Amino acid sequence: MEINLVRKSGKFNFEAENSSGFKVELDAKQEIGGEGKGFRPMEMLLIGLGGCSGIDMVNVLTKQKEPLNDVKISIKATRKDQEMPPIFDVINIHFDLYGTLSVQKVERALDMTFDKYCSVSNILGRSAQINFTYTIHQ
Repeated sequence: MEINLVRKSGKFNFEAENSSGFKVELDAKQEIGGEGKGFRPMEMLLIGLGGCSGIDMVNVLTKQKEPLNDVKISIKATRKDQEMPPIFDVINIHFDLYGTLSVQKVERALDMTFDKYCSVSNILGRSAQINFTYTIHQ
């Protein structure tokens, strides 16, 4: 795995590119001189958590032959602002699942995702409390 970053403009605006050529822009918060031209690095961690857990959960539900039509993920997090570095202390992730799904299979898929498969949640879970919830929309 390889990521390369180049500074684009201003003091803190970077463009990151992976080995497949996909790009994303990052910037610092405006209070320290960022220009709002991209995601902040801590937001990228939450994106990684959403993507990792979403991919793993969909994979488990697919193996369980569950008819998942769509999924939407929302994440809200708080940080220990009084400490340095100000790391996440609580991360709440919610899954809106669309399809005629078994509650038991969804719960098993999410338990397996967060306990076993999602590398990002296992890393972030060492310093933050991660809570997940879901709603099934038939």
